[in-house]
Amino acid sequence: MPDDIRSELVEAGLADAYAARPFYQRNDYLAWIGRAKRNETRQARITQMLAELRNGGLYMKTRHLPSVRK
Repeated sequence: MPDDIRSELVEAGLADAYAARPFYQRNDYLAWIGRAKRNETRQARITQMLAELRNGGLYMKTRHLPSVRK
């Protein structure tokens, strides 16, 4: 995992929420962020991932019931 993403997860207090996701989702998030060509796009994708982890219930803008926060 890139250091900046790890730092943002830790800083946001979302490292455990990230770790709780299935491996394929963690891998998809990192690959999706890594494919961004512009820094603005990369940061927007990181922001989206953090919001989805914080709020639960979503994975790549798709409903993900196992991650719904109660």
